[in-house]
Amino acid sequence: MKSLKLLSLAALAIAMPSLGLAQDEAAPAVSDDVVWIFNSLLFLIGGFLVFFMAAGFAMLEGGLVRSKNVTMQMTKNVALYSLAAIMYWLIGYNLMYPLGDWAIEGYFSGLFPLPGALEAVGLGGSGLEGADDAAYAATGSDYIFQLMFCAATASIVSGALAERIKLWPFLIFVCVLTGFIYPLTASWQWGGGWLSENIGFSDFAGSTVVHACGAAAALAGAIVLGPRLGKYKDGKTQPSRVPTSLWQRSACSSCGSAGSASTAVRSWRWARLATWRMLAASSPTPTWPLRPVPWLRSS
Repeated sequence: MKSLKLLSLAALAIAMPSLGLAQDEAAPAVSDDVVWIFNSLLFLIGGFLVFFMAAGFAMLEGGLVRSKNVTMQMTKNVALYSLAAIMYWLIGYNLMYPLGDWAIEGYFSGLFPLPGALEAVGLGGSGLEGADDAAYAATGSDYIFQLMFCAATASIVSGALAERIKLWPFLIFVCVLTGFIYPLTASWQWGGGWLSENIGFSDFAGSTVVHACGAAAALAGAIVLGPRLGKYKDGKTQPSRVPTSLWQRSACSSCGSAGSASTAVRSWRWARLATWRMLAASSPTPTWPLRPVPWLRSS
């Protein structure tokens, strides 16, 4: 028994130097196929989770309108995603990403009005060589992720024009916004247009590209349509009460905007963004007891 222990110790002593050398050796590089696969999955997962904005905005806006308009408001929020998906693929995707082919340098894509083109079925049987960008991700995954922000721009307009506009005029405007207006303005930043190349402007996750475009469209609609008739009674609002949460969208949108997670630093960026987004979304909760409620008001 003692001899067996001595042999084990001796074998371990002999193996230790080789273990140390193994640790000093560089880790094997991840293949391009693995990077492409995981980047594509990350964009798809992020896009699917951001898609929950449709439910979040539907509940949010449904809770801020009168009971008779709740169904209409939720219908708009679902229908706009359907139209956005078609218009963004048909016109908007190539208008947003000219890939250096400009009809008007830095301002208007030379690929307009071509529809979005995905890789060949099965990558043409040539593996990663058949990908549009072998160092990035599948074109379809990028389309899905970017579509969610395109549709979110229309959701901003939906909320601002609640109880002011009928269904079909709104859906017609959604087609124009998601097919032309948003992709054009986004191309100036994310497509290598004049905002990013000429003046060095940078928008990481859409705080300007998405929200400024949606807000401008919403303001224009509000000016044309006027106030919400019947919204206020004796100086008080008359909304129904529906709780809602957009936490998933808040966390996943910025994570996906971090792009590739092919290196340790980029993966760290995903985790850090998710953490800060979660804390930002959670921070208003402690102030909830301080909201204006009847028992806090003076008589």
